[in-house]
Amino acid sequence: MRNKPDEKTTYFFELLQPESTLEQQILADPEFVQGLDWGTPRYGHPEGQIYKHIREVLDNIDALSVAREEREKLRLIAFVHDTFKYKEHKGHPRDWSRHHAIYARKFLEKYTNDRGLLTITEWHDEAYYCWCTQFLYHKPAQAGQRLQKLIDRLDDALQLYYYFFVSDTRTGDKNLAPLRWFERAVPSIETANF
Repeated sequence: MRNKPDEKTTYFFELLQPESTLEQQILADPEFVQGLDWGTPRYGHPEGQIYKHIREVLDNIDALSVAREEREKLRLIAFVHDTFKYKEHKGHPRDWSRHHAIYARKFLEKYTNDRGLLTITEWHDEAYYCWCTQFLYHKPAQAGQRLQKLIDRLDDALQLYYYFFVSDTRTGDKNLAPLRWFERAVPSIETANF
């Protein structure tokens, strides 16, 4: 006999409106649910909790003109991409093996073996880090190398990565400069119009 979902899980279902059996399974996973309520208002995320950010990303995905299959993949990435921030290592030096995106990929591996989907999930913040390397740390050669590694990793998932990057970046009070830079730096992508 299945346990009845608690009030909070029911609330998350109503707010995030899972559209597939897979989304429903993910949203019913206690490890996933634990991360949805994490977060307080901060720069880039004035909404605070992860579930509110996911809702914003999903709304942006709805505004894209993409094929059904791409939309389904984007939604899965949106569900998991930041949900494991509560587990992330916050100390110094930073332990990148305990980054929230690594946890998200490992979690998603329980549900899919889609290489592109998993790669985008793991590297969803990398375009932002490339921009930081160039414009905040003033290391353009290193930024270029880092960007090329990202493009190589993504291979044929580059366009989908961009669609997720734009959907994730156009939330809260995030700086849009990294997005604009990425659009100029990777001319092979088809840019999205909102």
